[in-house]
Amino acid sequence: MAVKELLTELITSPVNIVLLATCFYLLYKIVFGNAPRVKDGPKEPVLEKMKKRDMTLNELGQYDGVKHDGRILIAVNGKVFDVSRGKRFYGPDGPYGIFAGHDASRALATFSLDKDSFKDEIDDLSDLNEEQMESVREWEMQFFEKYEYIGKLLKPGEEPTDYSDDEASEAEKNEDKSEKDKSI
Repeated sequence: MAVKELLTELITSPVNIVLLATCFYLLYKIVFGNAPRVKDGPKEPVLEKMKKRDMTLNELGQYDGVKHDGRILIAVNGKVFDVSRGKRFYGPDGPYGIFAGHDASRALATFSLDKDSFKDEIDDLSDLNEEQMESVREWEMQFFEKYEYIGKLLKPGEEPTDYSDDEASEAEKNEDKSEKDKSI
């Protein structure tokens, strides 16, 4: 009989109904709220790490998110970065897709998404003021922190850097270190 009275009291009082609903809702959120959500559609393929190399503006333009297996490269302040993992931002359908395959320095400095911000030749940025140049340097640092550095954006007549020796010597350093670790 006590159970029947308790249930009657819980169901007939509006305050108790609200409290019960809140308890059930919170219990549901605790049990099911943190369940991982399954994304619909196929997953994007993960691209291999691109070998370091310098490139011309024309070569950079080939990495616009459509060609080369969808790889996206962007230059900032004379440095080329692989931003492919940020495809939803820099890809063809992304809000900053216009940057893909271009030197985005002027656009980032002036906070502009106009086609006029991109040139068909190397942009020396000499007409930017100090505040805009500081903005370009800050963007450059953010790209270094978040994306893979590929190499320099070559000026006409400039010779590319040979990165194979740097990568080989880096591998040798890692091998030497692992040999020392094994001997300890």
